[in-house]
Amino acid sequence: QLQLVESGGGSVQAGGSLTLVCKASDNLYTINGWEWYRKPPGKQREMVATISKKGDRSYADSVKGRFTNIAISRNTVHLNMNSLKPVDTAVYYCKVVSRTGDYWGQGTQVSVSS
Repeated sequence: QLQLVESGGGSVQAGGSLTLVCKASDNLYTINGWEWYRKPPGKQREMVATISKKGDRSYADSVKGRFTNIAISRNTVHLNMNSLKPVDTAVYYCKVVSRTGDYWGQGTQVSVSS
C-alpha cells in the first residue's frame, strides 16, 4: 500500500511562514494529483491547494496569495505557507489520487498565535 508522511508543521506567530512536505513511500504508483486539506478545530475539512500530474495548480480563496509554490519533486510534494494567520490553525493532511485509489497521510499540526 502507498503510505504518505507529512512534515513541516509547528507553532508560529502570526505573519510567520512554514513549508509543508508530504513524502510517499515509493514512486511506483501512477499518481494523478496531489492535494492538501486542512481541518480547523470544530470545523469541516477543506481543500487548500492542489497540483495535477501536468503541473496545474489551484488554491482556495482563503489562502490565495499566501500559500504558494505547491510543487512536486519525484515522490514528494511541497507547499509554502506565508503570512500565516490564527485562522490557519488546523491539522493539515496530504492526499494523493492514483490508479489504485486515494491515499491520505496522518496529518501534521499547524498552530498560529496572534
